[in-house]
Amino acid sequence: MLIDVLFSWFGVILIALIILPQAIKITKEYERGVIFRLGRIAGVRGPGLFLIIPIIDKMVKIDLRVITLDVPAQEVITKDNIPITVDAVLYFKISDPIKATIEVENYMVATSQNSQTSLRGVVGSSTLDELLAEREKIDQKLHEIIDHATDPWGIKVTAVEVKHIEIPKDMQRAIAKQAEAERMKRAKVILAEGEFLAAQKIRQAGEILKADPITLRYLQTLSEAAKEPNTTILFPVELMGLFNKIKEIK
Repeated sequence: MLIDVLFSWFGVILIALIILPQAIKITKEYERGVIFRLGRIAGVRGPGLFLIIPIIDKMVKIDLRVITLDVPAQEVITKDNIPITVDAVLYFKISDPIKATIEVENYMVATSQNSQTSLRGVVGSSTLDELLAEREKIDQKLHEIIDHATDPWGIKVTAVEVKHIEIPKDMQRAIAKQAEAERMKRAKVILAEGEFLAAQKIRQAGEILKADPITLRYLQTLSEAAKEPNTTILFPVELMGLFNKIKEIK
């Protein structure tokens, strides 16, 4: 009789040792366990220690940390028919563990594929100048499109950044020439504006000097004399008033 009791307790302990490790589950602070009971959702557990029913319950562990996903380089033709290669980086996290488990087979693959198609679509609808000069605007547009597409999967996109835009070498030379032409254009405009202002000042000074032809001849003589080295020039007191008038128009 005693032996039968010992065997019974031994059997219970043995079964407990086998079942208990399967029943005890532990998830970290950044993890959650999605519980399936006989194939149906039974809730989300964690973080910490909790128990499930062995054999009946199955757990899928979900990481809630931000995931960094590299979007592979895509060959795209821009809106102004320029072929480029562009890649990006995507930051996202799981906002709803249940949706991420049951709404999509593999949320990593699905998010990657969606990011690639969205990148091609946004870049293809933009000009090269927009891609180069309005990078933040392109990133924001990608963010909105991808976040809207992945929201039903329980995924929250935190940021999208275009990393590198590769332009063909012949197009790089054309852009460099265009930039050089723009710089020359601005330089010529600035030079023309300076000459225009100088001409105005000279015309105003000429109108003052016309009033005294003797003084005009004297100034011409001083201009010639100033070209000689070691020359000391003395200005008559009468010219000081005229110089003051010319100074006032500057």
